[in-house]
Amino acid sequence: MSKRYLILSDGTTYAGEAFGADVSGVGELVFNTGVVGYIETLTDPSYYGQIVMQTFPLIGNYGIIEADFEGACSVRGYVTREWCRHPSNFRCEYDLDTFLKNHGVPGICGVDTRAVTQHIRDKGVMNAMLCDAVPKALDEIKAYRIVDAVKSVSTGVTELFPAHGVEKHRVTLIDYGAKANIERELQKRGCMVKVVPYDTPAEAVLADKPDGVMLSNGPGDPAENVGCVAEIRKLLGKVPMFGICLGHQLLALAAGGRTEKLKYGHRGANQPCRDLATGHTYITSQNHGYAVVSDSLPVGQVRFVNANDQTCEGVDYPDHRAFTVQFHPEACAGPMDTSFLFDKFMELMGGAGNAAE
Repeated sequence: MSKRYLILSDGTTYAGEAFGADVSGVGELVFNTGVVGYIETLTDPSYYGQIVMQTFPLIGNYGIIEADFEGACSVRGYVTREWCRHPSNFRCEYDLDTFLKNHGVPGICGVDTRAVTQHIRDKGVMNAMLCDAVPKALDEIKAYRIVDAVKSVSTGVTELFPAHGVEKHRVTLIDYGAKANIERELQKRGCMVKVVPYDTPAEAVLADKPDGVMLSNGPGDPAENVGCVAEIRKLLGKVPMFGICLGHQLLALAAGGRTEKLKYGHRGANQPCRDLATGHTYITSQNHGYAVVSDSLPVGQVRFVNANDQTCEGVDYPDHRAFTVQFHPEACAGPMDTSFLFDKFMELMGGAGNAAE
């Protein structure tokens, strides 16, 4: 294997071995603490514009399984301590190296990912480059910005997904970079899901008379999505709403709140989250670099907080028939600790619709 370098925007350089696509890549370097779930990570549209580093030392041991894809691969690079060249799993279709080559994503292995993680925790997330030769200047790395993130990953067409079994509700899912499992969780609870582009006007959404509106996850700085926030503001109080991740942040902005960028974010399938209403702590799957500022909300009640840093993880808007969470209840962390939130959405729309066992 040939040599490849991970160059950070502050000049810190790590040498390793190249795998994946034979190209260079620039992006925002973030780390994910999940032990498993690398397939879902690599196909999560919320990672648009980012170089993802896995803190778990061995990645790729169960190969690539396309049925587990959440969306289109949007990462700009991939960093591991070691990748498994000979995966072993009855569902495996091909290996991690092949996946990265197929999607034009450069990878680097043999890097001390613990040291890089510590650097990011100390200094905060920063831009980085994967390249086969150390550049003379850092201008390209420092100048990189994630722009048009939601526009780049949202669907360009309207799609219908039928309910599994008897149709109980019709839900419009606004796609800001939606993971496929969100629509699956709704379908198996008897929802017909209509997926619409991120810039669909509120008037068009309401004209369909849906029983509820789902605000999906997605990438980038939530505050940049001024148009989306304006349309959500028109929907607030008119129809039951459930927001996940970016959808949670956008609804908070629509309600008059603020968001802020975290030092290094929460990314992984092992994030503890406390329910302030019950005192229970759930293990959740998360992927976000921004958070809602709890005391900025003029309406609503903070329902969930991160048990590590106390940041806002969920808000109830009882007067507007809406609620949102920062984590991913569709991701089966724990393994299904917070899937009850989809049942809560069903109840808000007027029916139980619990998922079949």
